[in-house]
Amino acid sequence: MKVILLTDVKGQGKKNDVIEVSDGYAKNFLIPRKFAKIADAQALNDVKVREEARLYRIATEKKEAQAIAEKLKTVKVVIKASSGGDGRLYGSVTAKDVSERLEADFGISVDKRKITLPEVIKSFGTYQAEAKLYTEVTAKITISVEE
Repeated sequence: MKVILLTDVKGQGKKNDVIEVSDGYAKNFLIPRKFAKIADAQALNDVKVREEARLYRIATEKKEAQAIAEKLKTVKVVIKASSGGDGRLYGSVTAKDVSERLEADFGISVDKRKITLPEVIKSFGTYQAEAKLYTEVTAKITISVEE
């Protein structure tokens, strides 16, 4: 009997998989516990439509991430900071600071957790950071720390 799994079932498959099991296993275990439903034409069509929608959503999110990555290539984030007499900053420049500057100056929203700084920025200069926008989509951000 063909069934569609409604949840992950150990040893059988993952959610939305169409599997072949014995009639007794399906009728006495999987279906009464709502782990699976019978794979009729309507149910198979629903699974197919859901999978197409998921793939479309992934494609659009990846395309948006690539567009943001293209914008970030041309952007130079300028962060103003104060320092002591020896040229070292009082604090440090963090990913949160970079994220806020991107949002304020350029209208580009990048989560601070997706920005990776190569080192702790505690002095003036130009630095490169990496932003992981989506699976296999990364962008370089140029950061300039000025007085």
